Amino acid sequence: MNTSNPALSDSAFRRIYASEVGVESMTMDGAIKKTGVLFGLLLSTAVVQWYLMYSPAVNPALPYATMMGGLIGGLVVALVTIFKPRFAPVTAPIYALLEGFILGGISVIFDAFYPGIVLPAIGLTFGVMGMMLTVYVTRIIKVTNRFRMGVTMAIGAVFMVYLITIVMSFFGVYVPFVFEGGPFGILFSLAVVAIASLSLLLDFDMIERSAAARAPKYVEWYCAFALMVTLVWLYLEILRLLGKMRQ
Repeated sequence: MNTSNPALSDSAFRRIYASEVGVESMTMDGAIKKTGVLFGLLLSTAVVQWYLMYSPAVNPALPYATMMGGLIGGLVVALVTIFKPRFAPVTAPIYALLEGFILGGISVIFDAFYPGIVLPAIGLTFGVMGMMLTVYVTRIIKVTNRFRMGVTMAIGAVFMVYLITIVMSFFGVYVPFVFEGGPFGILFSLAVVAIASLSLLLDFDMIERSAAARAPKYVEWYCAFALMVTLVWLYLEILRLLGKMRQ
């Protein structure tokens, strides 16, 4: 897959991994299987968290402690994985387990306010992933350098909006369309869901290009981690969108 940016070309990828002499190369099939493993781990702790939050025999403080542990621990492990991809075979499964506690807890909270919202959110998340995979495979949307830059800038813009909104909330100032319902709130969430969906194309592209460049085997775990991060984000945004529509 040729690009106009030499830093992102296939030859550049091959040079980066050329030093990995004698190391087994990754495959797309391997990355897909690793993604399945991570999803299974995430689902297992999400189910545990769901039980902790609904069980009357459990200390109410415990599920919130596991959520906070998952939030802080997940952030730390994610940063380690991003800056040290070689550790991905260890850190990616840990990240998936920690994220399960967060998603399980958030899902229970949303389900308490909007009963029955979780299953449609899960279904839509995988539906969007399947649709974007089809779009990528059929090359309906081609992942070019300009496309990568545009999606990356959009992701950065969303992050800045969330960050500014959270900081402003500390001073009693609230931006209604970010976390609340209404037409503008729904449109904002639809835009964020669209950006998260497009970022899946970047993940698919990274997997394909890394496999073509014969990246080391541990990159399978890193690619699976990257895809899992996007899916977690997409699920949360769809959950928020459905919640706003219920309002």
